[in-house]
This record gives sequence, structure tokens and C-alpha cells, in this order.
Amino acid sequence: MPDDTGLRGRLLVATPSLREPTFHRTVILLLDHGEGGAVGVVLNRPSTVDVSVVLPEWHAHVSDPPLLFHGGPVGLDTAMGVVTIPHGADLSPEVDRMAGRFGLVDLDAAPESVAPHVGGVRVFAGYAGWGEGQLEDELAERSWFVVDALADDVLTADPTRLWRRVLRRQGGDLAIVSTFAEDASLN
Repeated sequence: MPDDTGLRGRLLVATPSLREPTFHRTVILLLDHGEGGAVGVVLNRPSTVDVSVVLPEWHAHVSDPPLLFHGGPVGLDTAMGVVTIPHGADLSPEVDRMAGRFGLVDLDAAPESVAPHVGGVRVFAGYAGWGEGQLEDELAERSWFVVDALADDVLTADPTRLWRRVLRRQGGDLAIVSTFAEDASLN
């Protein structure tokens, strides 16, 4: 799906007005975007399930915390491995570059053949998906801030603070938004 808008590889950061529990204060890496819709993964919703429970061979190769993350409400019975690709690294045949420095890894591959080619791995159960025009409508409603993604956003060891950290580094009004109370009606 071609991305004519430049959203692929960027972050969608939930605005305080997005109160829907599934996406409240989420940070989503947009992996694909085009006329047919969009796909991404929620970066800041770790589960309590250790990766070793579902993919024991990957446990030693995932970034801390070594937990399965809730990637979104769609396809919860599927696992997606998102990797960061270092500048100048040879791309492993088991990795599909999705957007910029981010790719998807074949989780059926031997982790030892992938690990030397990537900066880190995070495993997600499910993903966030939008149908044709749905994301554009949400952007027009100002439900999301769109900002640049860093490799550390995907691999952060402290995902629960990611929403505030991403907004704070933007400076200006978005840095102020990062200080808003959890309940936006208190601001």
C-alpha cells in the first residue's frame, strides 16, 4: 500500500481528547498507510505475559522488558515482531523493511540469524488497523498528533512513560500537553 502522505514510519500520539479506552494515551508506530487504510502497533501497552511463554526461542533476543505487548485490538491471536534496523546494516532475509528504520521480522525464523542484523526486537499481540479513510477522519477530528519516531520509541525499557516522553521532546505546545493530568477534564 503506497504511502503518499508520509505517515508510514511516524508515530500517532493520542491527544488528550481521545478518551476511548483502547487508544487513550497510546503511542502507535504506523507501519503501513495508503488508500486502503493503515496498520500500526501500540508501543506503550506491555502485557504481563513474558515472551518466553509464547515464543521461547525469542526470549533472549527481545528488548527489555521481555514482555508481549498489546499491539492493538485487531488480530489478537497473531504475533508481530517489529525490529529496528541500524543505519548501514545488512538487511536479514527474514526482515521486511516497513518504514524507515523499522521492519517486521519473521518470527518463525531462527532468532540467531536475525539478531546480528537488527538493533532490537519487540513482539506484539495484535495490531491497530484503520479502513479506507478512517485514519484521515480521525486526524481531521484531531484525535492524533503525528510526530517523528525514534528507534528508542519502539524499544523503550519504560513503555509506560512513552506518551509523556514523546510529547515532551516535541517542545512548545506538545511539551505542555505532556504535563496534562490523566483525566483531561481536570486541566
